[in-house]
Amino acid sequence: MGENKQTTSPKTWVDKPWFWPAVYAVIALIMIAFIVLYNVMATPEDTDTLQPVSQEDETVIETNAREETMKYPFDEAQLNNVKIIQDYYDVTADAETRENSLLVFNQTYSTSSGISLAINSEPFQVMAALSGKVKEVKLDAFTGNTVTLEHENGYTTSYSSVGDILVKEGDAVTQGEPIATTIENEWNPTAGIHLYFEVLKDGQHINPRTLLAF
Repeated sequence: MGENKQTTSPKTWVDKPWFWPAVYAVIALIMIAFIVLYNVMATPEDTDTLQPVSQEDETVIETNAREETMKYPFDEAQLNNVKIIQDYYDVTADAETRENSLLVFNQTYSTSSGISLAINSEPFQVMAALSGKVKEVKLDAFTGNTVTLEHENGYTTSYSSVGDILVKEGDAVTQGEPIATTIENEWNPTAGIHLYFEVLKDGQHINPRTLLAF
């Protein structure tokens, strides 16, 4: 009988013990090179998107955040108790309203550029109608002390016939912050304890009723 001889095929590169480790190493190097290249190309764009907000943009954001609607210069819970004892003088108003907007002192008449507010002839806390800055604090017992505030968008508010003033010139105030307490004065004694409230837009008096629903 003849002997069976086994034949083996010659080994290929795949059969080499170092072949697959070498393949994995090459793939790893390619991936690393790709990641490095991607980071290099993407870095300038990413840097641009992460640039800080400019001062101009910050100013716009800050201005928008400060936009407010005017509120009553007193605790809103007291609205039903508030009485307008003297009105803003408007030549287009009816005769009764115009008559009620005349201020009288020593037999001399003058027209009112604001409104006089009272609550049961008792003192009440005066609050900033808008956020802003204290432009002036004028102390005058005869005409009534006055606190004037400057606001955004050209508005100015004035609070007269007040005492126990809580702010000073240059102070920043927030809307609804207490600034004083109402008192009476000698210049307008018939009004008793009241707040004389004025609103100006770009230096011109306007009727507070156009901004506040009394």
